[in-house]
Amino acid sequence: MKSLALGLALLGQAAAASAHPQALRLDPQTAIRIDGRLDEPAWQQALPHEDFFQFLPEDKQPARWRTSVQVLASEDALIFAIRAWDPAPELIRAPLSRRDQVRRDQDFVSVVLDPVGQRRSAQFVRISAAGVLADGLFTAEDDVEDFAPDFDLQAAVQRLPDGYSVELRWPLAALRFPHAEGAPWRMMVTRSIPREDSVLLVSAPLSKDDLSFIAELQEIGGLGDLVEQVRERAFLNVRPELTLRRGARPSLGAEFKWRPRADWVIDATLNPDFSQVELDAPQLAGNTRFALSLPEKRPFFLESTDVVGQSQPDGSGENRSLAAFYSRAITDPDWGLRATWRGPAAEATLLSLRDAGGGQILRAGAYATASHAQDGRSQASFARGRMHLQPFSIGLLSSLRDYGEGRRNALLGSDFSWRATDTDLLRGHLLASSTTAGFDDQGQVLRTPAETGQNLWLSWRRHSEDWSNTAHYEQISPRFANDNGFVSQSGFRRATLQLIRRLGAQQWGSVQAHELEAQLKLAQTQTLADAALGVPGGEVIARQLQPGFWLAAARNTGFWGHLGLDQQRSRTGGRLHAPRTLNLGIEANPAPWLTLVSAELEWGRRLDVEADRLGRGANLLLEAKTRWALPWQAWLELEQQLGQGFVRDGLGRRGFSDRNAQTLAVLHLSARDSLRAILQRTHYGRRAEAAPAALAAADERTRVISLVFQHRVGLSRILSLGATHSQQPEGRSSELFAKAVLAYP
Repeated sequence: MKSLALGLALLGQAAAASAHPQALRLDPQTAIRIDGRLDEPAWQQALPHEDFFQFLPEDKQPARWRTSVQVLASEDALIFAIRAWDPAPELIRAPLSRRDQVRRDQDFVSVVLDPVGQRRSAQFVRISAAGVLADGLFTAEDDVEDFAPDFDLQAAVQRLPDGYSVELRWPLAALRFPHAEGAPWRMMVTRSIPREDSVLLVSAPLSKDDLSFIAELQEIGGLGDLVEQVRERAFLNVRPELTLRRGARPSLGAEFKWRPRADWVIDATLNPDFSQVELDAPQLAGNTRFALSLPEKRPFFLESTDVVGQSQPDGSGENRSLAAFYSRAITDPDWGLRATWRGPAAEATLLSLRDAGGGQILRAGAYATASHAQDGRSQASFARGRMHLQPFSIGLLSSLRDYGEGRRNALLGSDFSWRATDTDLLRGHLLASSTTAGFDDQGQVLRTPAETGQNLWLSWRRHSEDWSNTAHYEQISPRFANDNGFVSQSGFRRATLQLIRRLGAQQWGSVQAHELEAQLKLAQTQTLADAALGVPGGEVIARQLQPGFWLAAARNTGFWGHLGLDQQRSRTGGRLHAPRTLNLGIEANPAPWLTLVSAELEWGRRLDVEADRLGRGANLLLEAKTRWALPWQAWLELEQQLGQGFVRDGLGRRGFSDRNAQTLAVLHLSARDSLRAILQRTHYGRRAEAAPAALAAADERTRVISLVFQHRVGLSRILSLGATHSQQPEGRSSELFAKAVLAYP
């Protein structure tokens, strides 16, 4: 009877564990070695959570691959053990790759962790079957993964005859949570199996009907008073760096991260050097007068990006998120200081940096973005706070770019988010700017009379089983400027509606689509009156009518297309043209060695913006990624991106041609040592034309070569040796550098 009672008790514990993950508290004297083997006695005691569900390619399906997760809680870390069983372990895809390049073409498991417990944002880490990490931050409002932030984590993988096992140590110092009155910590584990169907499993009952990927994070049981024990604990991390360049004085810099208690993080940077940061991929920019945005890769700017509300413009002038702060507007900081606070129902951040200059300041209009060189120093400051009154959030923000001598750009504003129902999300912001910093014909900053402007953005998103619809309204007045943000267009109002009918899985003979969508995009952009630039009000800049489709198929294949039945004007007072284009795209993970093939084509009658005329033309973007296993357990990553754009003139000749190419090769000598080479070229050419176009000939070429060897042990020890050679229209330059970073502790 005692044996029966014990058996029933164990069954009851297992049933409780399947409801949501349970953590086992470790004795302070118990040590866990992170080697992926799961052979310590503590793993035999920790309850496994094996209740996984299929999310992709079709949701609401039982998991076909057995997976389990266990959690240990020590006084300074959460430790996860994930066991991934596989009936065909020889098919596991486990290449060595760069950090943050663990994609769905590889076998991986991930842990998504929300220590605030409100499902508004979550930190995540992916661990591939080769032990490579990809980490970042997920925000529910945008429903996107941001791989830019990096966390100081430790993970190990062990390949097994029936799959693989993973151990992950997540230090509490790398988590951001309230000091008191916080909600229970939440988590979800996912697993990628990139076979024919490219399956993604989740440990929570998540479906595609949810508004975000983190809508169903589950509470972690068994933590008890752990949060109360560690909330007063302080952590300090110092990362000095030394950079040596040929022909230049040594450069010494440092980054500091201090967490005095759980809810505060203080960051500081002094003379940072970004010589080891990967080159930005070139973009086709020859047929637009608007500035294009770039992703952030510099560590100082990546702390708690959800609190900052980092701007995420898409290059077309439409913002998917708050447009108040764009860290790439800060070029070369001499020093910077930042404080971030998180409470159970509020959060705030304040930062200030001294920028040495060397970048560009944008001043936008309805038809183009003016760019001015910022050669002098300036002080860039930004503050934002948000209060969460479920299901409503409201924020206040301010921004200041001070060039000295009364020359400045200041911004005040407010933003909100309201989850009206389980399927509806409303968001918006209202910003007001005042600017006394102008530019003369030589690009020098000068003091001008104050000019004011406003930026209004409203968004509605509905996501249900049958529909995924969005609507935006945006209005930016002519004199609105944000020198700490990204504003590529002003003096306009735009209304956008995108309707997506979700048709589910489809079968056409032997061809199966896991998901099919019918799409329709409608948009209209009109000018606001701008006397300074001679732009009348109510002039149509663009109308968009774009019916299309998207489908998902085997091998993580996506295929999409739409017709462009648009109207577009390239300059004020010019003709409203009617371009007609066909847009097609495909992306797939075809094979273990060919991990990505992507192609996107726009073809038809396109608008040559500079010549202000229609002509036959095309835009073609190609991308391919391969992975090759080499002797001595080395791996070679090879990525190729190609872009080509052109529009023909009235005589059938190419009025302009815009080309770019980037080849990236990474030789992984080991999990810590790699050699990266990048070669990229761009060329923009235009044929000279007499009146009425009156266009000058152009032949602009760039060529950049970069070679970097890096020895990297997590985030704590990095040694980089590199060389770059650049050939630009303004001249040539070469550089040799060595950089060492060592973190304490």
